Amino acid sequence: MSSLIRHVTVESADPYALAGFWAKALDGSRADDDYPGDPEAMVTAAAGTLLFVRTDERKTVKNRLHLDLQPQDRTRDEEVERLLALGATLQGDHRRTDGSGWVTLYDPEGNEFCVERSAAERVAG
Repeated sequence: MSSLIRHVTVESADPYALAGFWAKALDGSRADDDYPGDPEAMVTAAAGTLLFVRTDERKTVKNRLHLDLQPQDRTRDEEVERLLALGATLQGDHRRTDGSGWVTLYDPEGNEFCVERSAAERVAG
């Protein structure tokens, strides 16, 4: 029998606040027993579970692992605008004139993640 990934763990200066961003980004929710100041916070969403744990170390280099998001009910560009409004910042715009490509963003603590085209956009060309 193989192992399953139970959740992806992200080290964070403020687990509760960062979990709040990701709960909104993924249309998920923080655990009922998570409160400001807790050393960890968990987000459950249709895509899976993220666990945020406190660390005193500051992020200093590019992530070795990052999330690639694919919007389900909006376009890539609409999703990018929504995430920017939630507190993400632009790292790199890799969209091409033919509509392909992706956008790399930072979450509020500087962790990189990408937004790809939706399945509908991929089918359309």
